[in-house]
Amino acid sequence: MTSRLYDSIEPNVIDEEMLQKAVEEQGPQEEAGQLAKREGINFKEVKELQLDFRNILKIDNLSQFANLTKLQLDNNIIEKIEALDSLVHLVWLDLSFNNIEVIEGLNALVKLQDLSLYNNRISKIENLDTLQELQVFSIGNNNINTLENMIYLRKFKNLRTLNLSGNPVCDNELYATFIAAYLPDLVYLDFRLVDDNMREMALIKYQYAIEEMKAGEYVAFAKQQVQEAAEKEVAYHKSAYVEYLNGPFLFDSMYADDPEAEKLIYLPGVADLLEIYKTKFVAICEALFEYGLREHERREAEVTLFYECLNEALADNEAQGTKIIQDFETRNHRALDVIQNLSDSQITESKLAEYRDDLSKLSETLMNLEMQLVDQLEEVIKDFERSILDLVAIFIENEQGLMAQCRDLENHHHEKLLEIAINTLEKVVKSEFDEELPDDVRMLFVDKDTIVNAVNASHDIHLLKIDNREDDIITKANGWASVIIEKVHNDELNRNRSRVLEINQYVDHLRSELESWDIME
Repeated sequence: MTSRLYDSIEPNVIDEEMLQKAVEEQGPQEEAGQLAKREGINFKEVKELQLDFRNILKIDNLSQFANLTKLQLDNNIIEKIEALDSLVHLVWLDLSFNNIEVIEGLNALVKLQDLSLYNNRISKIENLDTLQELQVFSIGNNNINTLENMIYLRKFKNLRTLNLSGNPVCDNELYATFIAAYLPDLVYLDFRLVDDNMREMALIKYQYAIEEMKAGEYVAFAKQQVQEAAEKEVAYHKSAYVEYLNGPFLFDSMYADDPEAEKLIYLPGVADLLEIYKTKFVAICEALFEYGLREHERREAEVTLFYECLNEALADNEAQGTKIIQDFETRNHRALDVIQNLSDSQITESKLAEYRDDLSKLSETLMNLEMQLVDQLEEVIKDFERSILDLVAIFIENEQGLMAQCRDLENHHHEKLLEIAINTLEKVVKSEFDEELPDDVRMLFVDKDTIVNAVNASHDIHLLKIDNREDDIITKANGWASVIIEKVHNDELNRNRSRVLEINQYVDHLRSELESWDIME
């Protein structure tokens, strides 16, 4: 395979100077371009970037181009695809004519539609799973040599154009037929239209293999749907802070990290005792789970209601503000033009005074309207804050009550288990215990301290698990309340600042027009 070798020129990395130069070269060159050059270019606003033919060895420093949609990195000496994770809006990417050996580092580019890796050293098509929008894929002149690798491209339901020309796999006499069969939605292969005749022949040749593959894909898809539904459900439960409480998960976790419990289960009556304990414990967890979901819905409803009220107040205020401005503009339509044509200076000055007075009233009225809204929203936000804190406090209080029941069950089970352990010890000491016990269990009965310590250690582990789960719920609930309340306050503060600035800019614009007229006069 042909691939660019290191030139006599020193290899480059993408640095600030290179980026600045590239953006300036690609921007407007007339007056607007010179102005942008003097004032500095905001890389976040750049949509397209050409970095071809620059002897680049390493991709770097592109995170500033957050809104980039098109990137050219072709004809360099790049060896590794990296540092592209921040370019989430990228639609078009050209990495052709480089020295890349592995497809990687593209997972974040979920909007990518056109990808060129032409003329590199790639031997396998892989690591493209997240690029579900991919429509055009050029990977000709590489080292791909197996037909089976082409089956990977079935993942991409939007793929319509594929270029593989110049790869060893193209020498296989079945190449075109195989691809036409396994990629039935492909329109162009190696710059040629995949015609209906080719597609029909391919389907006949590979009919049974494809039917078998489709059956496997269907099963895999069904499993994936089940998994995604389960993950979505767990995510919803997490938002209510009660994930994995709708079953024995917490109970099982208490015993999963308890080595002593594995030994104590051999004591007479403990298995039955444990089963009763588990049934009651799980019932409490499920009650907490159901309660948590109900409370989550109440909190979500409260948030929805708040934003409905907020948006209604904002819309009403905006309508009033618009009407005030429209009335002002109606009254003063072409006012300055009319005043300019007046011949009587006294009348002119009187009309100007009226205009200035009306302009001052406009500013005052708009500011008063904004202050009314601020006062109104302050009350609405205070009520919302109280409601949210009350809902969270009630949820935590009831959650703590249910967790206290779990602790009570654990304490009761501990007392019964300790009683059984002491009784068993007494029988062992008197040689009245005839049941077979594993050696590690029998070692617990060398003296009273040993068996009591084992039972207490088991108890401590269980209580710690319960306490940790309770703390986790409380921390997350309080954290959610703090975040949403802070967001509401910050949003309102930013809205108010923006509105005041908007009013001032509008009034200042009108005043500057008036001042300009005065100067001309």
